[in-house]
Amino acid sequence: MTRLLFIGDIVGRPGRELLRRGLSALVAQHRIDLVIANVENAAAGFGVTPDIADDFLSYGVHVMTGGNHTWDKKEIIPYFAEQPRLLRPLNLPAGTPGRGSYVARAANGVAVGVINAMGRVFMTAIDDPFRAVVDEIAALRAEARIIFVDFHAEATSEKVAMGWHLDGRATAVVGTHTHVQTADERVLPQGTAYISDVGMTGPHDSVIGVERSAIIQRFLTGLPQRFETASENPRVNGVVVEADEQTGRAVSIERLSLSAQQIESLLAQPATAR
Repeated sequence: MTRLLFIGDIVGRPGRELLRRGLSALVAQHRIDLVIANVENAAAGFGVTPDIADDFLSYGVHVMTGGNHTWDKKEIIPYFAEQPRLLRPLNLPAGTPGRGSYVARAANGVAVGVINAMGRVFMTAIDDPFRAVVDEIAALRAEARIIFVDFHAEATSEKVAMGWHLDGRATAVVGTHTHVQTADERVLPQGTAYISDVGMTGPHDSVIGVERSAIIQRFLTGLPQRFETASENPRVNGVVVEADEQTGRAVSIERLSLSAQQIESLLAQPATAR
């Protein structure tokens, strides 16, 4: 079996610090073979920089995915030509820098195809993700039997539809973007692990990662506000997917939601107890 860890949207310094402190312990405790993380909010909540992406790779992340905030830091654009392990949504228009998929080699030697796609409901009008992902799975199938899809989308209905659309085609379809972890994880009938949203790795005493007061004032007044990344109650949200590398089918999916204190407690355990 191959065990995959996906880390939900990493938000700002609090999310980055949790990952720096706790990723190796999480990998050891859950016997993880490959780590994937959504990093599109890692730089103060908006985008990612080359230095931050390099940091994530040094922490043990194997593949990084993105979404609608991928381009918020302009210095990241040339980085895509240098680092194929940073993905952007597959279904962006032709000619967009970067790539939407990558075949990684897990710690156990198994090839894992990772695909990043973005929804269209309440989002930017881009190419059809439903057809694009099916075509990309077919292209990756010669290299990898395990296929993991990060579907970055707003509407739950669109995410659920993608899960059923890819049941039996992908090993896992996980939703990102809303920063609120859902409790609907399951393995679909044809062997695809699914969850509508993995959640957020960052400050949870906030409004999806942003300081509460600015968001509340925006709702009260309708006036623009300066959004700052919050800092209180940082938590790791993620999922662990176990997959059969012979069939490409998921065996299980488990939600993770850990506080900073729980991460510290895990770090305090002897390595043999993890």
